[in-house]
Amino acid sequence: MSIVRRILSSGLVALSLGAASPAWADASPMPAAIAVPTNGIELNVHEAGTGPVVVLLHGFPGLAYTWRHQIPALVAAGYRVVVPDLRGYGASDMPPDVEDYDIAELTGDLVGLLDRVGAREAVFVGHDFGGLLAWQMALLHRDRVAGVISMNTPHVPHWGLWLHPEIAGPALEEGETFVADPGVDPIAQMREVYSPDMYVLMFVSGDEADRAMDADPRATIRSAYRKDLMRASEWDALPAFATNMEYYGKPIPAELPGKDVLSDDELDVYARSFARTGFTPAINWYRNISRNWKAGLEIDQQVRVPALMISAEHDVVLRPAMTRGMADYVPDLETHVIPDAWHWTPEEKPDAVNRLAIDWLQRHYPPR
Repeated sequence: MSIVRRILSSGLVALSLGAASPAWADASPMPAAIAVPTNGIELNVHEAGTGPVVVLLHGFPGLAYTWRHQIPALVAAGYRVVVPDLRGYGASDMPPDVEDYDIAELTGDLVGLLDRVGAREAVFVGHDFGGLLAWQMALLHRDRVAGVISMNTPHVPHWGLWLHPEIAGPALEEGETFVADPGVDPIAQMREVYSPDMYVLMFVSGDEADRAMDADPRATIRSAYRKDLMRASEWDALPAFATNMEYYGKPIPAELPGKDVLSDDELDVYARSFARTGFTPAINWYRNISRNWKAGLEIDQQVRVPALMISAEHDVVLRPAMTRGMADYVPDLETHVIPDAWHWTPEEKPDAVNRLAIDWLQRHYPPR
């Protein structure tokens, strides 16, 4: 264990951790972090509060820092909040092999994390790929999950998220039709729908996207974290070639659309972290989609815990309309749509997110 990890583990680090850790104090304070051993690795984990445990799972390309606006609100509402940099991100460990990032390892990290913090169960709150991970926790480790709150990411069985007709449809040429088959590798099916430069297909096909994103991490993050963009109705009116989700690994335009989600100080936190780690460990999550699909073919896709689904009105990829029919797989489901929001909901609309999440938690998972 490094000197920095030994210091973190001692619990003696103040909020202003300085150069030894991410510069949280540059933007919004985070609780002190400790290195938590779990599932053969160490996760960098921020923890605060007392009460029922709520675990916050960031997405791609995020960090524990994604949840800086939610942590104090949840603590004030009576919850013990546990917030990791997930495997491959931030100050957490980054194993070298692609298969080290499959869903068995990712969920195993969280089971071990619960054991380490002494919690029998938790509500898992996720955004983006973190939402997908929260749904998978409910499928694979039902006994450790008290509930799921997902932001933007609906539960679509058998890793068919990117094949949902709401987002696959606009990528088809006029007159083309496509029906996803849960018994066929989703990556193979995505190749039938999207161009090779669609971001997931770029991620699984080589390291071109990794190298392009690593070349300028700050510009990569700034170009991704946008709001006040095109609405879904405008997006759907574009020609098929323009709706192929070619988001990463492409030249970054000099003039970015929309507005920045992050302030300069907040952007610095993300940029410094990814400049140190690169994007490959995080991209490796996507490189396991086929492996995860195959491993889950015999897994019941019913989510048998209470769940809250928070959608963003103008997210053109993870659309609110994708929640239609979700109750067939998530019987105890409550849904809400945050107006005038795009993809980065916890950071774009923190007050609305906090209000909805805390209201649901207090009804389904109240402080003791």
